[in-house]
Amino acid sequence: MDEREQILWTALEEVKDPEIPTVSVVEMGIIESVLIDGPRASVTMIPTFSGCPALHVIRDDIAEAVRGAGFEAEVIVSRKAWSTDRLSESAREKMRAIGLASARPHGGNVEWEMLAPVPCPYCGSENTAVENSFGPTLCRAIMYCNGCRQSFEKFKPL
Repeated sequence: MDEREQILWTALEEVKDPEIPTVSVVEMGIIESVLIDGPRASVTMIPTFSGCPALHVIRDDIAEAVRGAGFEAEVIVSRKAWSTDRLSESAREKMRAIGLASARPHGGNVEWEMLAPVPCPYCGSENTAVENSFGPTLCRAIMYCNGCRQSFEKFKPL
């Protein structure tokens, strides 16, 4: 990776997911690729959901970061499907630290992950249950831990 590309990736690391502001779009696996051509940088992003209400905010924040790194910005929204398998380990840890359980890597076997026990991000107990399949956003569910009696959110597997 050359110096200009490193500058661009460093700038993108500063762009936070608006719904999980402790995690960058790079850690979320939203950035598919970057291409630098002279003064222009093209960033291809994969939205977490096609109907994600934060899509325009993320796209604008990426463009602003690219411009802040000294490039003309082009942000391309990929049609590729995003998966929770794209979450980095640092994203999973940061999510756990704020009480948000992330889906474990599943390799496309989403049904298995939907039925697997969900460890509580507060106490680690797997004695948890779905409280509500519908959380504050489309990508989350509300869980309850019978161990520490704490409600928490789970990022749904995709």
